[in-house]
Amino acid sequence: MKIKNIHSAYFIGIGGIGMSALARWFHHNGVQVYGYDKTSTELTTKLENEGISIHFDDEIEDMPAFVFDNDKGVLIVYTPAIPKEHKGFNYLKEKEIKMYKRSEVLGKLTEGMFTVAVAGTHGKTTTSSMVAHLLKSGKKDIAGFLGGITTNYGTNMVMNQCDYKKAIIVVEADEFDRSFLTLKPNIAVVTSTDADHLDIYGKLEELKKSFSLFLENVNPAGQIYIKDGLWDEIYSKKIKAEPYSYGLNAGDIRALNVQVKDAQFVFDVSLNNKVINGFQLSVPGFHNVENAVVAIAIANQLGVSEKEIIEGIKTYKGVKRRFEYVIQRDGFVFIDDYAHHPSEIKAMLTSVRALYPGKKVSVLFQPHLYSRTRDFAVEFSQSLSLADEVMLLDIYPARELPIEGVSSDILLESIQVDEKYKVEKESIVEYLSNRDFEIFITMGAGDIDRLVEPLKKMFNKQNAA
Repeated sequence: MKIKNIHSAYFIGIGGIGMSALARWFHHNGVQVYGYDKTSTELTTKLENEGISIHFDDEIEDMPAFVFDNDKGVLIVYTPAIPKEHKGFNYLKEKEIKMYKRSEVLGKLTEGMFTVAVAGTHGKTTTSSMVAHLLKSGKKDIAGFLGGITTNYGTNMVMNQCDYKKAIIVVEADEFDRSFLTLKPNIAVVTSTDADHLDIYGKLEELKKSFSLFLENVNPAGQIYIKDGLWDEIYSKKIKAEPYSYGLNAGDIRALNVQVKDAQFVFDVSLNNKVINGFQLSVPGFHNVENAVVAIAIANQLGVSEKEIIEGIKTYKGVKRRFEYVIQRDGFVFIDDYAHHPSEIKAMLTSVRALYPGKKVSVLFQPHLYSRTRDFAVEFSQSLSLADEVMLLDIYPARELPIEGVSSDILLESIQVDEKYKVEKESIVEYLSNRDFEIFITMGAGDIDRLVEPLKKMFNKQNAA
């Protein structure tokens, strides 16, 4: 596969956040792009509006004719999350028509290009989008393959403006299915290595070994930025790039003088004893200050001026569903967040407590995956207990079949708050109507985001009344 020779591309599962970014890049760079997804969503509608043709039935005859041509200029990309019974995928497989995983294509695309890759079991979407924004606002030509919709640009793909081979690539490096091992970055970030995706890795040691392999792929003349405290856990003698630790209060690169003012975080940053003062982050959260620290270090390394970095952090607006304010008014705040791992939930709720001391925090949470709920039941219950009120939806299964004995109930039993309930998604709007909240949070990685707009309308109507 030679990227420069591709004239037509077909994406099976084009509506995924990573797949859609890749599809957008090919479309932007002159390739004819088609795609399939199971259902029409806001994201697929945006792709169609941009000129990409998408079909929603997996019939063989619905696929574009070029996929059958055995043409080396045709690229067929699929997501590992595609159902095993998918007709089109199985037909192409039976006919031995070459298909590539998204990670393989991304690896080929970035080959020989200056690449910044951000990895971690959580924090990578926000961090990579911060890096992309700081570089772009510092007038660097970049192509950013991100794992979320950036508020600044309204997309998950920040496009290069000139020859893509000369652009800086910023990519979210996904550990799921070991996808990030196809990348050979010049700069790598590891934000976290908490236990996750144990349905893939089996145990935490295997996950950490995968991060070691990822860092072994970093250019020997390059740099590694790793969360303080993680280096010893994933160090390998085969890692040749220079490592720097970073953190909120510790590391070669760290935040200084962190304060909360008017529900925002203000801080300074020490870069190997060089201090840059006067940062103001409008996206809240101690964890986001930590993400900003490493993004600032990378922007500084790549030649963005201190003035541009300070302004870039000030103008950074975040990522959709990452501590996203839905409603802010006197006496009431509604936040939507993607947190779906105990560590993410803990970071989220700790920051909310710091921002809104003394306020009652109510959480509507949708667990994601039966295996994750089973593996981290105790940790989920502990982190959710940081709220004052917890409402649990049924588990969102994603790619999994049910596991006997695993449901939201196993979390509910151990959550240490006085107000805790199991609720139904179909009736949640009616259930919450005519209730008063101070801080209300929707949280999870499944389809809970579809409740945000109906809840927003309900709360606004309630306020108007």
